[in-house]
Amino acid sequence: MVEFKDVRMVYKNTNAVALDGVSFSISDGEFVFLVGPSGSGKTTVIKLLTGEERITDGELNVNGFDLKKIRLRRLPRLRRTLGVIFQDFRLIDKMTVFENVAFAMRVVGAKKREINKRVPQVLELVGLAGYEKRRPEELSGGEQQRVAIARALVNNPRMIIADEPTGNLDPVRSLDLMLLLEKINELGTTVLVVTHEKELVNAFSKRVIAIDSGKVISDGMDGYYGYENE
Repeated sequence: MVEFKDVRMVYKNTNAVALDGVSFSISDGEFVFLVGPSGSGKTTVIKLLTGEERITDGELNVNGFDLKKIRLRRLPRLRRTLGVIFQDFRLIDKMTVFENVAFAMRVVGAKKREINKRVPQVLELVGLAGYEKRRPEELSGGEQQRVAIARALVNNPRMIIADEPTGNLDPVRSLDLMLLLEKINELGTTVLVVTHEKELVNAFSKRVIAIDSGKVISDGMDGYYGYENE
Protein backbone atom coordinates (compact mmCIF):
# COMPACT_ATOMS: atom_id res chain seq x y z
CA MET A 1 0.00 0.00 0.00
CA VAL A 2 1.30 3.42 -1.02
CA GLU A 3 -0.32 6.62 0.15
CA PHE A 4 0.72 10.16 -0.69
CA LYS A 5 -1.25 12.81 1.24
CA ASP A 6 -0.68 16.42 0.17
CA VAL A 7 3.04 15.70 -0.29
CA ARG A 8 5.33 18.64 -0.87
CA MET A 9 8.98 18.13 -1.76
CA VAL A 10 11.50 20.97 -1.97
CA TYR A 11 15.15 20.20 -2.70
CA LYS A 12 17.17 22.07 -0.08
CA ASN A 13 20.24 22.69 -2.23
CA THR A 14 18.29 24.49 -4.98
CA ASN A 15 14.97 25.36 -3.30
CA ALA A 16 13.32 23.78 -6.34
CA VAL A 17 9.74 22.61 -5.72
CA ALA A 18 9.62 19.07 -7.13
CA LEU A 19 6.22 18.06 -5.78
CA ASP A 20 3.50 20.46 -4.70
CA GLY A 21 0.52 18.96 -2.89
CA VAL A 22 0.59 15.49 -4.45
CA SER A 23 -2.05 13.03 -3.27
CA PHE A 24 -2.73 9.51 -4.54
CA SER A 25 -2.80 5.97 -3.24
CA ILE A 26 -1.88 2.60 -4.75
CA SER A 27 -3.51 -0.47 -3.26
CA ASP A 28 -1.81 -3.82 -2.86
CA GLY A 29 -2.02 -5.79 -6.10
CA GLU A 30 -2.59 -2.81 -8.42
CA PHE A 31 -0.81 -2.17 -11.72
CA VAL A 32 -0.30 1.57 -12.24
CA PHE A 33 1.46 3.74 -14.80
CA LEU A 34 3.00 7.03 -13.63
CA VAL A 35 3.47 9.38 -16.59
CA GLY A 36 4.62 12.93 -17.19
CA PRO A 37 7.14 15.06 -19.10
CA SER A 38 10.74 15.67 -18.09
CA GLY A 39 10.88 17.64 -14.85
CA SER A 40 7.32 16.74 -13.88
CA GLY A 41 8.31 15.04 -10.62
CA LYS A 42 8.35 11.35 -11.64
CA THR A 43 11.93 10.77 -10.49
CA THR A 44 11.22 12.51 -7.20
CA VAL A 45 8.29 10.17 -6.59
CA ILE A 46 10.64 7.18 -6.98
CA LYS A 47 13.23 8.72 -4.67
CA LEU A 48 10.59 9.30 -2.02
CA LEU A 49 9.17 5.79 -2.33
CA THR A 50 12.59 4.22 -1.79
CA GLY A 51 13.61 6.55 1.03
CA GLU A 52 16.41 8.19 -0.97
CA GLU A 53 14.80 11.56 -0.25
CA ARG A 54 12.48 12.79 2.52
CA ILE A 55 9.27 14.70 1.99
CA THR A 56 9.22 18.35 3.04
CA ASP A 57 5.59 18.35 4.11
CA GLY A 58 2.50 16.12 4.02
CA GLU A 59 2.30 12.38 4.67
CA LEU A 60 3.79 9.37 2.88
CA ASN A 61 3.27 5.75 3.83
CA VAL A 62 4.77 2.81 1.92
CA ASN A 63 4.06 -0.80 2.87
CA GLY A 64 3.45 0.13 6.48
CA PHE A 65 6.39 2.53 6.85
CA ASP A 66 5.89 6.23 7.67
CA LEU A 67 8.48 7.80 5.38
CA LYS A 68 8.29 11.20 7.02
CA LYS A 69 9.44 9.79 10.36
CA ILE A 70 11.36 6.65 9.37
CA ARG A 71 14.80 6.25 10.94
CA LEU A 72 17.84 5.46 8.82
CA ARG A 73 18.30 2.05 10.42
CA ARG A 74 14.83 1.01 9.22
CA LEU A 75 15.37 1.98 5.58
CA PRO A 76 16.83 -1.45 4.66
CA ARG A 77 13.61 -3.07 5.92
CA LEU A 78 11.53 -0.74 3.77
CA ARG A 79 13.68 -1.43 0.72
CA ARG A 80 13.28 -5.19 1.12
CA THR A 81 9.57 -4.69 0.43
CA LEU A 82 10.45 -3.01 -2.90
CA GLY A 83 12.06 -4.24 -6.09
CA VAL A 84 13.42 -1.54 -8.41
CA ILE A 85 14.06 -2.01 -12.15
CA PHE A 86 16.17 0.58 -13.95
CA GLN A 87 16.34 1.63 -17.60
CA ASP A 88 20.08 0.89 -17.80
CA PHE A 89 19.72 -2.61 -16.22
CA ARG A 90 22.68 -2.07 -13.79
CA LEU A 91 23.93 -5.63 -14.08
CA ILE A 92 27.44 -6.52 -12.91
CA ASP A 93 29.40 -7.44 -16.04
CA LYS A 94 31.83 -9.85 -14.41
CA MET A 95 29.02 -11.88 -12.82
CA THR A 96 26.92 -14.57 -14.48
CA VAL A 97 23.14 -14.32 -14.70
CA PHE A 98 22.83 -16.55 -11.63
CA GLU A 99 25.35 -14.48 -9.68
CA ASN A 100 23.68 -11.17 -10.59
CA VAL A 101 20.34 -12.37 -9.27
CA ALA A 102 21.85 -14.15 -6.26
CA PHE A 103 23.71 -10.96 -5.29
CA ALA A 104 20.43 -9.33 -4.26
CA MET A 105 19.77 -12.22 -1.87
CA ARG A 106 23.28 -12.20 -0.44
CA VAL A 107 22.91 -8.50 0.39
CA VAL A 108 20.02 -9.30 2.72
CA GLY A 109 21.82 -12.25 4.31
CA ALA A 110 20.10 -15.19 2.59
CA LYS A 111 21.70 -18.60 3.06
CA LYS A 112 23.32 -20.48 0.17
CA ARG A 113 20.68 -23.23 0.23
CA GLU A 114 17.89 -20.65 -0.03
CA ILE A 115 19.69 -18.85 -2.87
CA ASN A 116 20.24 -22.05 -4.83
CA LYS A 117 16.53 -22.84 -4.58
CA ARG A 118 15.07 -19.40 -5.21
CA VAL A 119 17.22 -18.07 -8.08
CA PRO A 120 16.32 -20.82 -10.60
CA GLN A 121 12.63 -20.38 -9.73
CA VAL A 122 12.73 -16.67 -10.52
CA LEU A 123 14.78 -17.16 -13.70
CA GLU A 124 12.19 -19.64 -14.92
CA LEU A 125 9.42 -17.13 -14.18
CA VAL A 126 11.08 -14.47 -16.34
CA GLY A 127 11.83 -16.91 -19.17
CA LEU A 128 15.56 -17.35 -18.55
CA ALA A 129 15.79 -20.96 -17.40
CA GLY A 130 19.07 -22.33 -18.74
CA TYR A 131 20.76 -18.92 -18.86
CA GLU A 132 22.33 -19.21 -15.40
CA LYS A 133 25.96 -19.34 -16.58
CA ARG A 134 25.79 -16.63 -19.22
CA ARG A 135 27.23 -13.17 -18.66
CA PRO A 136 25.44 -9.89 -19.50
CA GLU A 137 27.57 -9.36 -22.62
CA GLU A 138 26.17 -12.60 -24.05
CA LEU A 139 22.56 -11.42 -23.70
CA SER A 140 20.30 -9.21 -25.77
CA GLY A 141 18.94 -6.01 -24.28
CA GLY A 142 15.60 -7.68 -23.59
CA GLU A 143 17.31 -10.61 -21.87
CA GLN A 144 19.39 -8.26 -19.74
CA GLN A 145 16.24 -6.47 -18.65
CA ARG A 146 14.70 -9.82 -17.70
CA VAL A 147 17.72 -10.50 -15.49
CA ALA A 148 17.13 -7.11 -13.87
CA ILE A 149 13.49 -8.07 -13.28
CA ALA A 150 14.55 -11.40 -11.77
CA ARG A 151 16.92 -9.58 -9.45
CA ALA A 152 14.14 -7.21 -8.38
CA LEU A 153 11.80 -10.16 -7.74
CA VAL A 154 14.14 -12.58 -6.02
CA ASN A 155 13.53 -11.30 -2.48
CA ASN A 156 9.76 -11.53 -3.00
CA PRO A 157 8.97 -7.78 -2.67
CA ARG A 158 5.46 -6.51 -2.18
CA MET A 159 5.94 -3.92 -4.91
CA ILE A 160 7.94 -3.57 -8.12
CA ILE A 161 8.94 -0.06 -9.24
CA ALA A 162 9.99 0.00 -12.90
CA ASP A 163 11.77 3.23 -13.85
CA GLU A 164 11.56 3.68 -17.65
CA PRO A 165 12.09 -0.10 -18.01
CA THR A 166 11.68 -0.13 -21.80
CA GLY A 167 13.80 2.91 -22.59
CA ASN A 168 16.61 0.86 -24.14
CA LEU A 169 14.41 -1.71 -25.90
CA ASP A 170 12.77 -1.89 -29.32
CA PRO A 171 8.94 -1.92 -29.52
CA VAL A 172 8.62 -5.72 -29.72
CA ARG A 173 10.85 -6.34 -26.71
CA SER A 174 9.15 -3.49 -24.86
CA LEU A 175 5.78 -5.16 -25.31
CA ASP A 176 7.20 -8.53 -24.19
CA LEU A 177 8.62 -6.88 -21.08
CA MET A 178 5.31 -5.25 -20.19
CA LEU A 179 3.49 -8.55 -20.63
CA LEU A 180 5.96 -10.08 -18.19
CA LEU A 181 5.31 -7.31 -15.66
CA GLU A 182 1.58 -7.89 -16.14
CA LYS A 183 2.10 -11.60 -15.41
CA ILE A 184 4.06 -10.73 -12.25
CA ASN A 185 1.24 -8.43 -11.19
CA GLU A 186 -1.32 -11.19 -11.74
CA LEU A 187 0.69 -13.33 -9.31
CA GLY A 188 0.02 -10.72 -6.61
CA THR A 189 2.87 -8.20 -6.75
CA THR A 190 2.01 -4.50 -6.95
CA VAL A 191 3.57 -2.90 -10.04
CA LEU A 192 4.31 0.79 -10.65
CA VAL A 193 5.71 1.58 -14.10
CA VAL A 194 7.18 5.05 -14.59
CA THR A 195 7.32 5.89 -18.29
CA HIS A 196 6.80 8.49 -20.99
CA GLU A 197 6.05 6.01 -23.79
CA LYS A 198 2.53 6.84 -24.99
CA GLU A 199 2.04 3.81 -27.25
CA LEU A 200 3.10 1.41 -24.51
CA VAL A 201 0.69 2.86 -21.96
CA ASN A 202 -2.18 2.85 -24.46
CA ALA A 203 -1.57 -0.84 -25.21
CA PHE A 204 -2.72 -1.75 -21.69
CA SER A 205 -5.95 -0.99 -19.91
CA LYS A 206 -4.40 0.10 -16.64
CA ARG A 207 -4.73 2.97 -14.22
CA VAL A 208 -2.67 6.01 -15.27
CA ILE A 209 -1.51 8.73 -12.88
CA ALA A 210 -0.28 11.78 -14.80
CA ILE A 211 1.81 14.48 -13.15
CA ASP A 212 3.13 17.79 -14.45
CA SER A 213 5.01 20.59 -12.69
CA GLY A 214 4.89 18.63 -9.44
CA LYS A 215 1.12 18.18 -9.40
CA VAL A 216 -1.23 15.30 -10.21
CA ILE A 217 -3.24 16.43 -13.23
CA SER A 218 -5.22 13.24 -13.84
CA ASP A 219 -5.73 9.81 -12.34
CA GLY A 220 -7.87 7.14 -13.93
CA MET A 221 -8.34 4.32 -16.41
CA ASP A 222 -8.72 6.52 -19.49
CA GLY A 223 -5.22 6.02 -20.88
CA TYR A 224 -2.27 8.26 -21.56
CA TYR A 225 -2.63 11.99 -21.16
CA GLY A 226 -0.78 13.48 -24.10
CA TYR A 227 2.90 13.51 -23.28
CA GLU A 228 4.90 12.83 -26.41
CA ASN A 229 8.41 12.64 -25.03
CA GLU A 230 10.72 13.43 -22.15
